[in-house]
Amino acid sequence: MSSRSRQNTINRISTNSNNNNNNNEEERSGAIKRTRLDNANYTPTHTFSSSSSSSTATAAAAVSSSSSYDNFIGKTSKKYDLVNHGKDLIFPSHKPIPDRPSDAVRQGPQKQPIKKLVIKDKPKLPDNYEEVTWSKLQAAVQAIFNYQRIGTSLEELYKACENLCLHKMAPSLYKRLAGEIEEHLKMEKTKLVNNVNENDTLLVVVNKCWQAHCEQMGLIRSIFLYLDRTYVLQTSGVISIWDKGLEIFQKQIMSSSAGDIKKKTMNGLIILIRRERTGDSVDRRLLHSLIHMFIDLGIYCPSFENLFLSETRTYYQREGMNLVSEFAVPRYLQHVKKRLKEENERVSNYLDWKTKNPLTKVVDDELIKRHVDTLLEKGFNDMMEDQHADEHIQELGRLYDLLARVNSLDRLRLYFGNYIKNTGSNIVNNVNQESTMVEDLLALKKKMDSIVAISFDRNYNFAHTVKESFEVFINQRQNKPAELIAKYVDLKLKLGNKRMDDLEIEKTLDEVLVLFRYIQGKDIFEAFYKRDLAKRLLLNKSASFDYERSMLSKLRKECGPGFTSKLEGMFKDIDLSRDFMNSFYHSRISENLRNNIKIDLYVNVLTQGFWPTYTPAPLILPPVMAECQEIFKDFYLSKHGGRNLKWQNSLGHCLLAAEFPKGNKELVVSLFQAVVLLQFNDLKLKERISYEHIKEQTGIEKKELDRTLQSLACGKVRVLKKHPKGRDVSPTDTFNVDEMFDVKFFRIKVNAIQMKETLEENQETNERVFLDRQYQVDAALVRIMKMRKKLSHNELVSELLSQLKFKAQVSDIKKRIESLIEREYLERDTEDPSILKYLA
Repeated sequence: MSSRSRQNTINRISTNSNNNNNNNEEERSGAIKRTRLDNANYTPTHTFSSSSSSSTATAAAAVSSSSSYDNFIGKTSKKYDLVNHGKDLIFPSHKPIPDRPSDAVRQGPQKQPIKKLVIKDKPKLPDNYEEVTWSKLQAAVQAIFNYQRIGTSLEELYKACENLCLHKMAPSLYKRLAGEIEEHLKMEKTKLVNNVNENDTLLVVVNKCWQAHCEQMGLIRSIFLYLDRTYVLQTSGVISIWDKGLEIFQKQIMSSSAGDIKKKTMNGLIILIRRERTGDSVDRRLLHSLIHMFIDLGIYCPSFENLFLSETRTYYQREGMNLVSEFAVPRYLQHVKKRLKEENERVSNYLDWKTKNPLTKVVDDELIKRHVDTLLEKGFNDMMEDQHADEHIQELGRLYDLLARVNSLDRLRLYFGNYIKNTGSNIVNNVNQESTMVEDLLALKKKMDSIVAISFDRNYNFAHTVKESFEVFINQRQNKPAELIAKYVDLKLKLGNKRMDDLEIEKTLDEVLVLFRYIQGKDIFEAFYKRDLAKRLLLNKSASFDYERSMLSKLRKECGPGFTSKLEGMFKDIDLSRDFMNSFYHSRISENLRNNIKIDLYVNVLTQGFWPTYTPAPLILPPVMAECQEIFKDFYLSKHGGRNLKWQNSLGHCLLAAEFPKGNKELVVSLFQAVVLLQFNDLKLKERISYEHIKEQTGIEKKELDRTLQSLACGKVRVLKKHPKGRDVSPTDTFNVDEMFDVKFFRIKVNAIQMKETLEENQETNERVFLDRQYQVDAALVRIMKMRKKLSHNELVSELLSQLKFKAQVSDIKKRIESLIEREYLERDTEDPSILKYLA
């Protein structure tokens, strides 16, 4: 009996228990209705009947009350066949459904009425059902392709697709639909082949075909959506209707068949992009549509992108070669920036975003990387020396950004360092511009720091290049930069430097300290700085003790307390002298001195080890001044027995009260100037005295006397008259007090003529430093050998250089080693003379 015509009837008879009525109720309430159909593939419309039927077949065996329904089905299905009794299948119910109200209540156990489930036969499909349904769908598809009105509603078409899928006709439907799409695109290809050419018309036609295809496939997919969501999703290896349309479009339109539409479309796009690069206006929407067509069809990367990048490389290679020689470097860099911006816009407007990196790399390679050395050689120095600060900062920043793109910052750093070294060397080695050397170096440092901070994005490597370059060129003249830096600090800290406020002074000192870090001859700086500091402290020429102590603190922080110990001792002497002079002023001796001699005396007592070494300057003091010195000396030695005082006349200064015919004045002069002026006290107003007389009475050396007389008779404030007139002083000149002397100020400072330091004086200072260095070298050599006991000559020199704080010449070190051997601190090995031994 076939499954389609077979009807099965199962009668379930509930058994009654004579012993316990409650058990019957539990069995009836626990019964489960289940339907089991042999035909699992058939989905008929089921009809259930609630009325009792007498035409039923009962099961041949009774079921115990404890058996489950599943066990019952298992037993009966194995032992009995299901019998077909007509059209109705009757299923028993565990609870009766009464036909009459009176049947609702039953007393005692009784037979339950039976509920029937009626399932009608499956309707048979017409033999031509598939063909008729497809013809309806085919007509709709063709109408869509031909832009005609669809005769059937979309809902009915959707339902037709759904019915074909439900009746297992989905594979055939999918295949037929794909064939219909392919036939349509074959006809479209024929139309396109007749219009193929490499101009804008072709691009417009292809784009029109593509847009129509996308629109048509969208509508077709909505009709066949049920097919897409069931058969396509459930079947491996079957792509969606949309993707199938793309696949057929690529095969029929963009394949390498007759007409070569794909190649000519790509060439047309390349021509259009080239025109845009030359400045023409193009239709970017057309480019976007066709390029994204390639993306959707999966032929963008292997085909169009490679062709596009190759054309781009050729275009920019030719452009770069032409413009790098034609344009100035700043203009060329602006052009490159403009090109990069344009290519990024192309990616945003119509190219695939994945093309951005390879596209910009092509531009970087052809416009930047290929011409790095040419750009730097041709324009870097000019850009560095541009007088327009804002412009050259921007240009250098642009250069930095572009070279960073091609990993060529090392080349830029090399040129940057060479520029600093060359510029700095010109400043340091220019003997004629020594007076402005430090200011020029500070300006160079400030400019380089600004470039690193703004143009080079605070790149640490470039900041380190600045440091290395300054260290190289600033030590080309080993001692001079250190000397001039010390003099520059002296100039800024001197009294009379009113042009700068506190913040500016601090900033300047910090900037100078940066240059100080670069010099290797820090002991040279210390020697000159100490000499100038002594003059500022002793001659009251310091603008502010706060500035002085601030500079001292900076030096201590930079070089350690050992470097500043003597400088700090100088300040300590000044403070102790102030305290001692307070005690002297309050003594009876000082009171008698002021009352009888009418001279106020102030003395700075200095520790010789802290202060610079001064050459004694001979001077014959007037008796009154000499007496004052002796009084102070006796008082000091009474407080500090066993000490020895030596007077430094060259560092003394005085305040003289002068009476002139046109008014009284106070003159601030040096001790030498005061002694010379006191020679005119006992003379008449116009009486002259000779140069030789002054020299004999004062005992001043000729060189110092010339400077002193020149400052009094030929300077800005002329207290004396020189005969004959002139700017130079000679031994034959005579002098007298200027009776017409008249200056509006009461207190007048008579500046001494500063004698230019001669080469001999500089040599003396340098030799003193070199002598100190010899002591340091000797001490270091002995310290190393005492610890190591035995070393080769080369090892000893290498270790010594690593410990010294200054740059020593190997030849000088060799001399110091020989000196130590002579003094029996070291000896050479008898078997190997290159080995040195320490002698305890």
